[in-house]
Amino acid sequence: MSQKTVELLTYWGIVAAILIGGLIAIKILLMLTAHALKKTSADPMLYRFFISALKVVLYIVLFIVILSYLDVATAPIITVLGASGAAVALAMRDSLSNVAGGITIMLTKPFARGDYIDIGGTSGIVESIDLLLTTMKTYDNKVVTVPNGMVTTSVLINYTREGLRRVDCSFGIGYDDDINKAKDILLAVAQSNENIKSEPGPFVGVAQLSENSVLLDFRVWCRTSDYWDVKYFIEENVKMAFHEAGMDMPGMRMDVHLKKK
Repeated sequence: MSQKTVELLTYWGIVAAILIGGLIAIKILLMLTAHALKKTSADPMLYRFFISALKVVLYIVLFIVILSYLDVATAPIITVLGASGAAVALAMRDSLSNVAGGITIMLTKPFARGDYIDIGGTSGIVESIDLLLTTMKTYDNKVVTVPNGMVTTSVLINYTREGLRRVDCSFGIGYDDDINKAKDILLAVAQSNENIKSEPGPFVGVAQLSENSVLLDFRVWCRTSDYWDVKYFIEENVKMAFHEAGMDMPGMRMDVHLKKK
């Protein structure tokens, strides 16, 4: 075997060794990274995305290393890759914004699956959180998908994150009705429901003296899961209790006084 053949075999053997060694190194690095990420509180979808992105980057690095060993000019290739990446990023800026939003949601965790949330005026129960979209289901069984870029830039309200929630109601009584009696009735309604917390206790106060009624604010606390049951209970039972006590709950009306000349 000639010396030139030996040199050629050695040359390509080194290339093969770099390729095989690089592939093995990439596999080990990805396994170690995945193992480390699984020990964190990061969302599984997030670390799968990170692993996929890291895998692409490592393969590109290995490809450039091999080309460099083969004495291929890599500067133009890197330039082309950079320009291509910039063009793709520009064309997919909205999608990349949603991906960035999805990563932000998975890192900050402002809500989780099953939470009842409001995003920019759209309310629903979170069904799923993907890299691009957050899917919610409304109480009337409509499916709403919100781009994650919009989620991270909108006002977000999470109604179920805390264990307790306050129920706010407002009731009107006539000007001739006894305010203290109305307060006693409201507090009695609160005491009749075991789902209403005694601590923090119920609160009743005069909120406004309107044109046709005295408005009372009635605020109670309950478990978040009991919110709607307590809300409907209060509205119904206060109406019946006021009716039984002979108290007026005036609607919109106008008193007209005629003056004779």
